[in-house]
Amino acid sequence: MTSPLEENSVDPGRAAQSAAAAANSAWPAAAALNESLRDASPAEVISAALRAVGRDRLALVSSFGTESAALLKVMADVDPAIPVIFLDTGWLFEETLTYRDTLIAALGLKDVRSIPPSEDALKQEDPDRELWFSDPDSCCRIRKVEPLARALQPFAAWINGRKRFQGGLRADLPMVEDDGARLKFNPFANASREDIEAIYASAKLPPHPLVASGFRSVGCMPCTSRGQAGEDARAGRWRGRAKTECGIHTMKIP
Repeated sequence: MTSPLEENSVDPGRAAQSAAAAANSAWPAAAALNESLRDASPAEVISAALRAVGRDRLALVSSFGTESAALLKVMADVDPAIPVIFLDTGWLFEETLTYRDTLIAALGLKDVRSIPPSEDALKQEDPDRELWFSDPDSCCRIRKVEPLARALQPFAAWINGRKRFQGGLRADLPMVEDDGARLKFNPFANASREDIEAIYASAKLPPHPLVASGFRSVGCMPCTSRGQAGEDARAGRWRGRAKTECGIHTMKIP
C-alpha cells in the first residue's frame, strides 16, 4: 500500500527532465529561427542567439583550429563574455593549446572553458592511449562527444563554426537547427572561404601555427595529417579511413 508520503514524493530525475522540457519549450522553434535568419550575417545570427536564450544559456564551441579565429572574432565583437567551450582531448597539438591562449588574449575572450575527458573513461576504455588507432569512433566519443555533453548541460543553445563549403555532411547545413535538448546555431553556414579569409585579413588575426607547415584542418595529433595540393581542406583528418566527423555534429547532444 502506498503511503501519503510516497504518493506526494517527486522523482528528482523525472523532475529535472520535466523542468528542462518546460524551459526548452520557451525557446523559439529552430525552423522559425532558421527561416528568419537564412540571409543573416554571422554577427546577426549570434545576436539572434543571444536574444533567443540569453547569455547565461548560450555557449560557443570552438576547436581553436585553423579557421576558428574568424568565428571567435565575430562573437567577441557581439559579446566577448559568451562562454566558449574548448574540448581539450589530451591528444591536441601543443601549437593548438598555444593558439588558444593567443586568441584569448588577442580577442579579449572572457569565459573560455577547457573541458578534459573523464579520467574514469580514459582509465576504463583507453588505458594505453591506443584507442585512436583501434577504434577512432570510441576515442572521439570519450574524448569529445561525452565531454561536450557534460559541458553543454547548463545551456539552451550552442554556436559552432561549420560551413557548407566544407562539403560532405555539412553541404546542406541550416543556419539554425534543433539539436534535441537545445538549439544549434551555425553562423557561418552561408560563408565562403573568401569570407573567412577576409575576416582574418581585416582584423589581422594570427593564423594557427600549423598552417605554415601545411596543415589546413587541425584536430587531434594522431588523426591529423598535412593537406596535399588540390585536396579538400578536411582531407587530412582521419586519412585513410571512412570517418569524416568526430561525432559532436552527427548526433544530438543530450
